[in-house]
Formats: sequence, C-alpha cells, structure tokens
Amino acid sequence: MVNPAYRVQSIELSQIRKIFEMGDENSINLGIGEPDFDVPENIKIAMKSAIDNNDSHYTPNKGYLDLREEISKKFKNENNIKTNPENIIVTSGASEGLYLCAQALFNKNDEVIIPDPGFLSYESCVKLSEAQAIPLKCKMENNFEIKAEDVKEIINKNTKAIILNSPSNPTGAVMDKEDVKAIADLSTDYDFMIISDEIYEKIIYDKKHYSPGEFSDNVITINGFSKTYAMTGLRIGYLTGNSEIIEELLKVHQYCVACASSVSQRGAVEALKGEQTTVNNMVKEFEKRRSLIVNSLIDMGHECVTPQGAFYAFPKIENSDIFVEKAAKSGVLTVPGIAFGENGKDFVRMSYANSYENIEKAMDILKTL
Repeated sequence: MVNPAYRVQSIELSQIRKIFEMGDENSINLGIGEPDFDVPENIKIAMKSAIDNNDSHYTPNKGYLDLREEISKKFKNENNIKTNPENIIVTSGASEGLYLCAQALFNKNDEVIIPDPGFLSYESCVKLSEAQAIPLKCKMENNFEIKAEDVKEIINKNTKAIILNSPSNPTGAVMDKEDVKAIADLSTDYDFMIISDEIYEKIIYDKKHYSPGEFSDNVITINGFSKTYAMTGLRIGYLTGNSEIIEELLKVHQYCVACASSVSQRGAVEALKGEQTTVNNMVKEFEKRRSLIVNSLIDMGHECVTPQGAFYAFPKIENSDIFVEKAAKSGVLTVPGIAFGENGKDFVRMSYANSYENIEKAMDILKTL
C-alpha cells in the first residue's frame, strides 16, 4: 500500500463524529452543530424553481453575479465592509472558505494564531498547509473572549495570520468592539492577515457583532447560510477580501470545487433578499433554550459562562471524557472540550440546537450522572 502524505497523517478525524457513533436513534443529540429548524419556505421555493428551470449547470467560478451583488450590499449595510462583486467568491460552505485561505496564504513554518478552545477545523486546515498553529488561550475569566492584549503577546516575525471566530464555536463568546478594532489595528501594524469566521453572526443575543473588515484591509471575511438559514446540507458560503488575495483564493477554488452549487446559490439570493422573520424567530427560540440549559447546568453545580451567541454551552466539568462517555451511555450525546484545544480540557460542549423538550429530558438525565 502506498503511504499517505505526511500532511494527512498529521491530522485526525473529527472527535465530534466519533461521539455520534456512541449513541443510537433514541439518543438526545447535544453534540450536533446545526440548527434543528427547516429551511424557510421562500428559500425552498426559489430552489425548486431553479430545478424546474433546469438551472443545474456550471456557474461562474466566483458565483452568480446577482448573488455576489446581494452579498456586497449585505457587507456594506450590515458590516460596514467596503467590497464589490468582483472581490467576492461564493464557496461550498464556509468550511471551503477556510480551506482556501490556508492553501492560498500559508507556507511551511508560517505561524497562524488560532483560538483555544476553537473550532477544530482551524488547526487541521493550518496543518494541511504545513504551517504551524499557535494556540491563543481564551480564558474563562474573560468569558472566553479573544482579547487584543493576549494576541499582541504572541505576535512575532513569523506570524502570518490569526483566525477569529465571533460568535464562537464552541464557547458562544462574542468579541467586544474594542478588541476587534485593536486586533485589526495590530494586523496593519505588524502586517498579518485576519481570517474572520463570522458564520454565527446573526445568532447573537445580548451583544452586537463587529467585523474586523470594517477596520482593516488585511482581512478575509468568511460567512455563509448554514447557521442563519438552516441550510447546512446545501453547502453555500462566501468570502471577501482585497482583489490581490481574491485572485489567489480563486486559483485554489477553481481546482478544488470549480463553483458552488447552482441551486443553492439561487436559494441564497432569496435568503438575502427575502423577509427575515424566520431568522428572528429562530434566534428567539435559541435564547429560550440557552436559559434552560445554562440554568440547569448551574443548578447541577457546574460552572458555566452564559454564551452571548451561537448555540453552544461550554460548562466546566472535571474529568470531562468520563462525563461524556457516561452521558452517551445514558442517552445524551455531548462533546469533550479537549476536541477544541488543550484549553478546552475539563469542559464539555453542549449544543442547544435541539428542541426545548429534548433539552429538558437531557438535563434530567445529566442530573443523575
């Protein structure tokens, strides 16, 4: 057998997927990172119309122009990011956007700062590019928020980029405007890139979202439709950056997927142009579930920061591996915090993207462990 590339040998399959295999059809899944809502009807209609009109062929590499025009308006009106359709690439999900950035920007021995705990794809994408992932400890005493002073401490001549994620997976932390702007200023002063993963941007409760792309040109902003519009399986995302960087990202995109799904792109246009009532209702429901899960965990005696965004609670639970295994055997699937970095040890990620009733049942089970 031919040996696989050492790049692939340096990463592992997702620990989250391993957890799913421990349960069965009767398990309550607090591990999955996707909304339990259906795609809004207006988006379904747009995609059905696309199929009926035989809109199933290759699209421009960057994506349909009308979609990129709507994305450009969205960036301007909601994020204060100045861009244009030519500087936007429509991707097969935000995950592809992350991969494009790593392959197009990082070289061997480059250092890339990633949040710890942070989304597990960050480290793997960095390793696949042969760069070095440098963990940035997100401290519980700071509500797991990324702080500019902590970033400044680990910047050096080899720093090529930092990956920001606000709201955060797995902690639900939302960065303050002061830190977003300060890190944007650092990117200009020290000449490194910010890759801003804003996929949970609309799922936010008590704070306001700020994009570093508002404050610096050294930013690639990644977003998508998976979380906001429950379009996870439709694999549709987008990114923007300056024209020079977009050209390099496009090279990888062309030889990776060529273009995003035509039907999904038609749905994405409607998502941006259509009414947003379903999104607002979804966020309100998540907020109710957030109160339920956080209060239940605190009542059990677990220390738990109230998440400000996304749909994850991240309680501190010692011997988390044992807890997760016992919970799974009792019918509740959760994810050990160590899956998201060393600083996630003795924490557990619990998704409240499940029904209120199921979360109540899950909390009653966890009380007995």
